[in-house]
Amino acid sequence: AAAAGGEAPATAGGDCAPRVAAALQRRYESVRDLSARFEQTTRSAALGGPGSETSSRGQLVFAKPGRMRWTYEEPEPSLVVSDGTRLWIYDPGQREVQRLSVTEGYLSGAAVSFLFGQGKILRDFEIRSLACAAAEATLELVPREPATYEKIRARIDPRSGELLATTVIDLLGNETTVALHETRVNRDPPAELFRFEIPEGVRVIDLDAAAGRP
Repeated sequence: AAAAGGEAPATAGGDCAPRVAAALQRRYESVRDLSARFEQTTRSAALGGPGSETSSRGQLVFAKPGRMRWTYEEPEPSLVVSDGTRLWIYDPGQREVQRLSVTEGYLSGAAVSFLFGQGKILRDFEIRSLACAAAEATLELVPREPATYEKIRARIDPRSGELLATTVIDLLGNETTVALHETRVNRDPPAELFRFEIPEGVRVIDLDAAAGRP
């Protein structure tokens, strides 16, 4: 099967990889926005063993172009908001918010660019299947260009192309898994949802200035 743009993906060890990846691409090209409950698990390669894993949960909303809102509810409340231009990370417990400019590289590093319709899965990744079943397939996606992560494992419903979970493995071997539940699409969330108003008395840390960026 030819990929979008005329390229064929690497499909070592799995016949379902091109079909499922193409279904995932079609799915998210048709999605204007997405909301879901999420469970996030991070495993530290350096620590290993007990205590190497942390988990959190909450709600997320994505909307094209490049907007997102992650509302963490457990274990501690926090908020990550982006209007596609600027990113805010708010820690209400510390009364502190960090802000930085969002670049194309940031979205790529977050491994969510295809959710925003900004990437072509079959063009941008070498793909192979790790598991193929009627109700769920698992693909491994390795970026063709240098990135801030090594690879992604994606659990996908092959019938609809719906993304069920992603695991991002970074260059140090740390793994971050985000599982999605109660996913809804094309609900047209208000633009205000992706803006952050600084609460009174909250300290602002400008990460662009700290990094010497204008």
